[in-house]
Amino acid sequence: MQKITDAKSGIYILELFAEKDFKVRIKKFSDIILDSGFYYYIGSAQKNYNSRLVRHLKKSKTIHWHIDHLTTNAFLKINKIYLLENSNKDLECGTVQLLEQLRNINHPLEGFGNSDCKVCKSHLLYSKDEIAYSHFISLYQDIVLFKPSDKDTF
Repeated sequence: MQKITDAKSGIYILELFAEKDFKVRIKKFSDIILDSGFYYYIGSAQKNYNSRLVRHLKKSKTIHWHIDHLTTNAFLKINKIYLLENSNKDLECGTVQLLEQLRNINHPLEGFGNSDCKVCKSHLLYSKDEIAYSHFISLYQDIVLFKPSDKDTF
């Protein structure tokens, strides 16, 4: 198995880029056309962290979570994964709330990726422009950046 991290648990932020507008194949959101640009999905794994991250990089997989509908979409590519290694699950919603405060960030699909959360509108955020790495560093000094290459996506 591919090794991204040795951490057993943590929070992650997937930065996905859509070259063009697209739809998500989820009945709840089937009438919504999503804009091209950058999508940020905030998730967590409190065990099997590396396995979860490697799974997100796979284009071909059984659809299990909302995010699988994006990571398997031909129009979307994972550009970066920001890792908050060994972070508690409570930080997941806190990260969403911090990113919501950035200029030009919005929730494109309310209720996406946060079925176990009663606080956030969704765990998927959108920005027409890429969020600079320095923004993430200013939020979390110990954030790790992973940039998947073509060989990392399978």
